[in-house]
Amino acid sequence: MENVNNITVLFGSLISVLLSVVAYFIKQLHTDFKRMEKDLIEVKTMALIIKTEFKSGNDLLNQKVEYLEKRLNNLELLIFNTHDYEK
Repeated sequence: MENVNNITVLFGSLISVLLSVVAYFIKQLHTDFKRMEKDLIEVKTMALIIKTEFKSGNDLLNQKVEYLEKRLNNLELLIFNTHDYEK
């Protein structure tokens, strides 16, 4: 009878230790997931900032191209008109 009690206590202690180890690793895993979630949010924010900066830079470039096209058209008209007057 005493052997059965000793074996029960031994197995109970072993199971408790194993469950404690499992709980520790689950806690570490949970902490890692929280950290990864925080990093992912930061990456998304940085990607949004980069996207916004790229879009504004692209819009500014398009405005400059349109302005230069208008100037070029005006210069072409001026040159063609001057050339027509010379004839």
